[in-house]
Amino acid sequence: MVITVGRQYGSGGREIGTALAQRLGIAYYDDELLKKAAQESGLCEELFHSFDERPKSFLYSIALDPYSFSMNHVNAKGSIEQQVYLATYNTIKELADQGPCVLIGRCADYALKDRDDVINLFITAPLENRIERVARRNGITDEQAREAIRKTDKNRASYYSYYSSKEWGDARSYDLCIDSSLLGIEGTVDLLVELVRRKGLQ
Repeated sequence: MVITVGRQYGSGGREIGTALAQRLGIAYYDDELLKKAAQESGLCEELFHSFDERPKSFLYSIALDPYSFSMNHVNAKGSIEQQVYLATYNTIKELADQGPCVLIGRCADYALKDRDDVINLFITAPLENRIERVARRNGITDEQAREAIRKTDKNRASYYSYYSSKEWGDARSYDLCIDSSLLGIEGTVDLLVELVRRKGLQ
């Protein structure tokens, strides 16, 4: 059983993923995934954090070498950004092979698209709820939180759409999209635990 979690910034997706893994008694990978990818690829860990769901150098990469992009825009001899993505992609597949886990973001659903033991989730919430959560968590103003949400969601959407050729947040890209404000964090986790059990994967 592998569960992938896409999420809007401030929707509580990370908290939900963490709690879901704890309730199911399975592994959870978020930033740890980047550390492992860096170790196995031999690339600097800071590079993975720099490019993490941030497609900021796509145009620069294309301008430097427009012929380096293969079918999915990635090859092992491409730009540093492509190498980072490929290492992350391979690490996701390796972690899924090791056993049940929850994987946060980073196109994990696309990396595992050929498996039949995966549930792909997307967590959303109304903007005002997300602004409140981000402002409270980070100790910033509502306007600062609004701007952080705008930038983060834009980066995640571009990253996902570029590498997966699907639309980030579109219900057709996932098995289930859920608004975390309907039931709250704990209620959403309860619902997802029941989903996993009904799916017969536990």
